[in-house]
Amino acid sequence: MRAETKPQKDKEPLLLDPGRRRSMRVLLSVPITVTGKNTSNQDFQEDTRTLVVNAHGALISLAARVAAAQEVTLANKATQHTQKCRIVYVGAAQAGKAQMGVEFVKASRTFWQIDFPPEDWVVPED
Repeated sequence: MRAETKPQKDKEPLLLDPGRRRSMRVLLSVPITVTGKNTSNQDFQEDTRTLVVNAHGALISLAARVAAAQEVTLANKATQHTQKCRIVYVGAAQAGKAQMGVEFVKASRTFWQIDFPPEDWVVPED
């Protein structure tokens, strides 16, 4: 006996898994400068690189001690564009640096200067 299958309707909305990321991650090493205040409330400026990027932020490696929810500014060294970010993840330090997830305060699909960004990098306009 065959199982009955329903044809999928083209007009049905695509329902995304709530655990799914908002945009695809891309392994990309972009030279950046991170500025802000450390956990001792002292100004810092650090040159580093991204490990992974997406339309909503990046995963970076940083020696400066910062805390989750804190704001920092990223500067793309190739374009000199800046973007305000908030720290959303702080990993354990290894070799004096910790991996950190940063989220743009306002999403920007063009900040990383990717020629062919994934289709899900379309950011709704406000």
